[in-house]
Amino acid sequence: MKTPAPGRTHSIVLVLLSLAVLQTTKAHKVQNDVDIYSLTVDSKVSSRFAHTVITSRVVNRADAMQEATFQVELPKKAFITNFSMVIDGVTYPGSIKEKAAAQEQYSAAVARGESAGLVRATGRKTEQFQVSVNVAPAAKVTFELVYEELLARHLGAYELLLKVRPQQLVKHLQMDIHIFEPQGISFLETESTFMTNELAEALTTSQNKTKAHIRFKPTLSQQQKSPEKQDTVLDGNFIVRYDVDRTASGGSIQIENGYFVHYFAPDSLSTIPKNVIFVIDKSGSMMGRKIKQTREALIKILNDLGPHDQFNLISFSAEATKWKPLLVPVSTENVNEAKSYATGIKAQGGTNINDAMLMAVQLLEKANREELLPARSVTLIILLTDGDPTAGETNPSKIQKNVRNAINGQHSLFCLGFGFDVSYTFLEKMALENGGLARRIYEDSDSALQLQDFYQQVANPLMTSVAFEYPSNAVESVTQDAFRVFFKGSELVVAGKLRDQSPNVLSAHVWGQLHKENVTFVMESHVAEQEEMFQSPKYIFHSFMERLWAYLTIQQLLEQTVSALDAEKQALEARALNLSLSYSFVTPLTSMVITKPGQEQSQVAEKPVEDENRDRRVHPGLMLFGHSGRDRASRKTGGAFKVFNSPARFRLRERLPAPPPPPFFRTTSRVVLPEMTLHPGGASYDADFRIRGATTTAPPFAAVQAPSVILPLPGQSVDRLCVDLRRPQELVNLLSDPDQGVEVTGHYETAKAHFSWIEVTFENPQLQVHASPEHVVMTRNRRSSAHKWKETLYSVMPGLKVTMDKAGLLLLSRPDRVTIGLLFWDGPGKGLRLLLQDTDRFSSHVNGTLGQFYQDVLWGPLDTADDSKRTLKVQGRDYSATRELKLDYQERPPGKEISCWSVEL
Repeated sequence: MKTPAPGRTHSIVLVLLSLAVLQTTKAHKVQNDVDIYSLTVDSKVSSRFAHTVITSRVVNRADAMQEATFQVELPKKAFITNFSMVIDGVTYPGSIKEKAAAQEQYSAAVARGESAGLVRATGRKTEQFQVSVNVAPAAKVTFELVYEELLARHLGAYELLLKVRPQQLVKHLQMDIHIFEPQGISFLETESTFMTNELAEALTTSQNKTKAHIRFKPTLSQQQKSPEKQDTVLDGNFIVRYDVDRTASGGSIQIENGYFVHYFAPDSLSTIPKNVIFVIDKSGSMMGRKIKQTREALIKILNDLGPHDQFNLISFSAEATKWKPLLVPVSTENVNEAKSYATGIKAQGGTNINDAMLMAVQLLEKANREELLPARSVTLIILLTDGDPTAGETNPSKIQKNVRNAINGQHSLFCLGFGFDVSYTFLEKMALENGGLARRIYEDSDSALQLQDFYQQVANPLMTSVAFEYPSNAVESVTQDAFRVFFKGSELVVAGKLRDQSPNVLSAHVWGQLHKENVTFVMESHVAEQEEMFQSPKYIFHSFMERLWAYLTIQQLLEQTVSALDAEKQALEARALNLSLSYSFVTPLTSMVITKPGQEQSQVAEKPVEDENRDRRVHPGLMLFGHSGRDRASRKTGGAFKVFNSPARFRLRERLPAPPPPPFFRTTSRVVLPEMTLHPGGASYDADFRIRGATTTAPPFAAVQAPSVILPLPGQSVDRLCVDLRRPQELVNLLSDPDQGVEVTGHYETAKAHFSWIEVTFENPQLQVHASPEHVVMTRNRRSSAHKWKETLYSVMPGLKVTMDKAGLLLLSRPDRVTIGLLFWDGPGKGLRLLLQDTDRFSSHVNGTLGQFYQDVLWGPLDTADDSKRTLKVQGRDYSATRELKLDYQERPPGKEISCWSVEL
């Protein structure tokens, strides 16, 4: 390592500005001065364990000192393992220390009167790390960050998330993702919120039985928003999802460099009946959107209860109220009655969590005493609250003790904290003490979806009392090997170390209880064969399994500390700290110190905890830490990497200057771009959805309306059919093609003359797309995601591509199949519209209100008295068609006037 010359200084400046201020950075100035000439991401996923290296190289092209900022969003479950800066050939590495030691450096700087700052920002799944450094004229800086994570299986898939936002064009920009799964890759799909059809040409994917390589390498022109602009289109998420093949034994034991990992996820088991009680906070703080979305989610969840389940509802404010005196079986009558009850839940009063929770346990205990619970069924309590206890028993420790004593290990408790006013640590401890887990529900437009997705993860218990056993002479230092419940779509993971004289074959037994019987799975793995499998240097990083074992052990030790007593907690933390230091992980117990040799100046990066920002107050008038006085949700973001700095190189002023944009992977919230208004000669969409020049546009206040649907007619190249639905109907089967495996339905509001929603369902791959004026919801493998209109989306899954552009056009296309388009039209007759492409590919079995127009359609002769009228014969039925002027919504607002044959159904 090269040492800097004596006396040379490079000041490290901490950025205190919030995300909102960062968004206003003067990008053009930075593009001219600090140039990112190379930006690479290399992510190697070896048997679910991901090792990601982000490297950014910048140069100062200005004549004066400039500030370069390196900012990365990484997954919350990830641990940073290394960070370094190379400045003028001198390497400044980060070193990982016990948090107390690192804190002393920071505290000493504060004691000397030197200004120090704190950067906190977080997304739902990510945390932010940021470092800024002053760069001399013509000098170059290389930033490198390494982090690792174990990809958890949720709802049948592993997910690797990368955030992409360079904020300027980059000459050499490349992402490489290598996946190696010895079990075999069963499916692989990618999704991006910034990808366009042009950028998609820079994305290549290759895959065989056990390996996959995804490369994204866009050129400068592909990165540009338009040829005349230097702005980049890269801004958002890049997600890779995949799953692996599974054997009859339900799992796989893999061995590398003296360590083993056992993955267990049998997928052929029947669901165990469950008894679930939903405990819903209806206190005054839930008023408004929170209670509305809770009701919406609850109604959807009630629809998803299994036929053999039992359930009940408890709502509480200052007092708790149960819907029924006992648990009731799932039936159409009971579910409908429960929906009516849920619809009537109104928010008011205090928050009595203690009484509500004890009432839920008493309901289950009473049902158990009266033998009303099916044998071997699973009992779950799901608590949703948005605040601290304010009525009845308000001491969190006493509530936790009361709940723990009442449950007594007999039921599983899951706690959902809505928003940031709730004490997440209180809920987390209560859940972990009772065999469940806690989850924060972010207050946003898709909160109802977040609740539904959580429920889906626990909706289908497959095994209970799961225990793993290995020969004592073969393994040691084994991670958690007993689990209360195994849910469909998840995975149980056990890791350990092989003993020096271990047998050549490692065997394992997994015991568990099914609904009607006990079951034992037996697995064997040949050590030599497994060791040989992981020897290739091309697509994996070595000794990953040892690091996987350490990562998993630390995570589980930290989880155990939440509910441990003081003496036990200290012992658990000591073990976790020792592993964190040994394997160079930045965890809640360690910090990374970035110090320049020969100087006292340092920065400290720490792993955040969920509730640490909960009670922080900010200086009025300053947008620090991403908070404002009116933004409660952002004020309590609870977690990101803290970066301490000493000595500071600036003083706080009334207005803080905007920092330069970070080079990569920057925190962003979703931004809806301004609506585009087209003028004559502007860009527009033609019938096959390609951009072309518009010729004639309707005036903004034209009386001409956009029809509900525009259909290209079979065998016609000129005439189109404009269909309006006038019948007093609601749910409409628009089209169904069993041969293509696609069905389109919609809810039509006759009074408003538009669809309130349109839903497209595919059989293969299994996907449901539900579009409403608010957003588009995609559901695959019971996993739902919401996308706002006019956000860019590019998702490629086996046999289907889903794209959405900034004009709000969503296309669902499959090779050699009909392409279905959905558009949120915000011109005259605002609402959802349906578009069809490649309609000649409909099969002979297509049907439905619109599908009928692709079977046995005949035009009658023109009316002799009025050539603007004629008859259309469809499957033996006559429809009157009139030649009229309509707005073609494929041209985007304000639309283009077209002449088409109009039919009312």
